[in-house]
Amino acid sequence: MQTQLLPVTAESLALAGGLIRAGELVAFPTETVYGLGANALDEAAVKRIFEAKGRPGDNPLIAHISAIDQLYPLIAAEPGEAARKLMAAYWPGPMTLIFPKSPAVPAAVTAGLSTVAVRFPAHPAARALIDAAGVPIAAPSANRSGRPSPTTAAHVLADMDGRIPLILDGGPCEVGLESTVIDVTGSEPRILRPGGVTREMIAAAAGSAGVDEAVLRPLKDGERPRSPGMKYRHYAPKGSLTIVQGAPEAVTARISAMYDEAQAAGRSPLILALEGHLPAYGGRRALSLGADAAGMARALFNRLREADDLGADAIFSEAVSTDGVGLAVMNRLDRAAAFHIIEV
Repeated sequence: MQTQLLPVTAESLALAGGLIRAGELVAFPTETVYGLGANALDEAAVKRIFEAKGRPGDNPLIAHISAIDQLYPLIAAEPGEAARKLMAAYWPGPMTLIFPKSPAVPAAVTAGLSTVAVRFPAHPAARALIDAAGVPIAAPSANRSGRPSPTTAAHVLADMDGRIPLILDGGPCEVGLESTVIDVTGSEPRILRPGGVTREMIAAAAGSAGVDEAVLRPLKDGERPRSPGMKYRHYAPKGSLTIVQGAPEAVTARISAMYDEAQAAGRSPLILALEGHLPAYGGRRALSLGADAAGMARALFNRLREADDLGADAIFSEAVSTDGVGLAVMNRLDRAAAFHIIEV
């Protein structure tokens, strides 16, 4: 299969909408990361997403809509008060809500769960594609399963060339991490995957917000993922990744020592650090993760892919506080490292 890479125009959106209606896959930009989309109401089309990504069938997808009224055919009951408040505050935007699913949603979308995840993206190209297709679009991130999520069309092409017919290029993604996933089926909104809509923002809109214990730990044996992004190892570079957290001076010293040990052993090490900490690593090879947690959110997946391009086989990363968007950053970083974390 030949993969076309086209800028977002009226003509490319019309082409993409026709492909979605025909049961094909299209990669498209959102404000979070690039998505790999199929008709969410066509089970055969949805199964092609899993084939193209090499994605396990127990990992649910998100259905994307371009207007609030498109939500109701997908869900089995009216949204509760907390869900309505969150929708009013943060839709369209980088927030996914989990509802009881209607029979119209194929089992392939929900990985056999009784719930469905729905998002109303803010990116104009994503909404225009949904409008052009005339159907809700099921879409995970447009990368090979387990790899860092794509934040540019070039990332998608690197993973999906020859696997899908079309990639719409809308430029770099603004947020850089996948959407916040919130279960609104219980008495309190519960974060299953943190993102740009933070715990503090959710509590401000809905009155309270819980965080699922699996956000910062691996799933237990036999535990099914209830949201995308809950798998044990996810977003991972090709090299081994170790996270070091603690007081900044102690972290710098430990990472420097591990870097030197890896280099002496003939490995190709790399450091990922906040911008202000880079001078402390001397001449060691290091990449900036930005100035703070928000910058790290935008840079993380790019830096993990850059580590692969540089041939790094031993990667050592600083951690950040889990306040605000830092919770989302550490959720992704922990899984990219398969929870290989050192406390100093």
